[in-house]
Amino acid sequence: MIEQYFIKRGNMDLILAYQNELLATIAIIVVIVIYILLKKKKMTSPAPMQEEKTFSPIETRKEPIELHTQEEFQQEEDEKPEPENTLDGKEEGDFGVIEEIKPVQIQEKTIQKRDVPPHGKIVKDNFKEFAGLRVLLAEDNIINQKVILGLLAESGIDIVVANDGAEALEILEKDNNFALVLMDAHMPRIDGFEATRAIRANPDYDHIVVIALSGDTAADDIRKMKESGMSEHLEKPLKMDALYDIFYAYSGDNTNASEGNHPFTQLNIEEGIEISGNDETFYKEILKEFVESYSNAHETLDTLIRNNKIQDADRLLLDIIGVAANIGADKLNRSATNLKSSLTDSDNKKSRLLFTFKEDIENLIQEIKKYL
Repeated sequence: MIEQYFIKRGNMDLILAYQNELLATIAIIVVIVIYILLKKKKMTSPAPMQEEKTFSPIETRKEPIELHTQEEFQQEEDEKPEPENTLDGKEEGDFGVIEEIKPVQIQEKTIQKRDVPPHGKIVKDNFKEFAGLRVLLAEDNIINQKVILGLLAESGIDIVVANDGAEALEILEKDNNFALVLMDAHMPRIDGFEATRAIRANPDYDHIVVIALSGDTAADDIRKMKESGMSEHLEKPLKMDALYDIFYAYSGDNTNASEGNHPFTQLNIEEGIEISGNDETFYKEILKEFVESYSNAHETLDTLIRNNKIQDADRLLLDIIGVAANIGADKLNRSATNLKSSLTDSDNKKSRLLFTFKEDIENLIQEIKKYL
């Protein structure tokens, strides 16, 4: 009986062990099924799961936080294009200040435009009225250069040629004693627009009138030229009547020449004779003495300045300033005064003003010899 009991007991243990194993297997299967179902549900509806993970119900109701974030974002977006708009506007705006406002001030203060009286057909000989006028021609086309130079060849007008805008600015840095710049609008390196802006930005060139040379005749093209600082527009191919009108309008210093009297720009003969007691013979004697005494004054000044003999240079310039005023040499008087004031300034400024003085005194000597 004992043996049967243990045999029976062993069978029961086996049965229980089997049942437990079966239940465990079923439990595992149930867990796997539940996991699969949950996984499938999660995959088919990701939005609610994502929303629950990212935002709580309270957070989604906090509208001030969401609005604040949008406001900051919008502010950043508004600020991004603003510098670009400011840059674009500033580029055009700066040119507007230089091109629209400054030329008006220049013409009111230093450049006088005369009304052109009615006249007949203009021929080459008419340009002799402007003898002594100094003109800078900025033109890259060789043929156009030759046409203008040929037209004014026997007029007595002093024409200096620049082959592009960069060369024109280089010439002006060394010599700004020009009444007019005939500026081609389209040139290599620096075009006429950019060169004109540079001229209008420099107060040393306020006395210079810039005239556009261009075949562009559309209203927008003319407006662009005006805005860059060009006072007038001459259409290509150039017409003699139009060029004559420009020269007449902007050659205020040539009033005597236009009236058929003395075509001089450096020497005011009427003023000099008046200072000499209305004695023209005495006036001519003074002019002869001036030529003998000061023909090489610019070379003497150059030597004195290079050797740092500033006091000697100052005394010589003081003499020239007084004599120039007495003979009616107003331009030389101004350039000598400017040079005298710059003797203690930088070498570059002194060199530039000495060059202008040299040009003025050489032109004056030529006019005196022509007058005598």
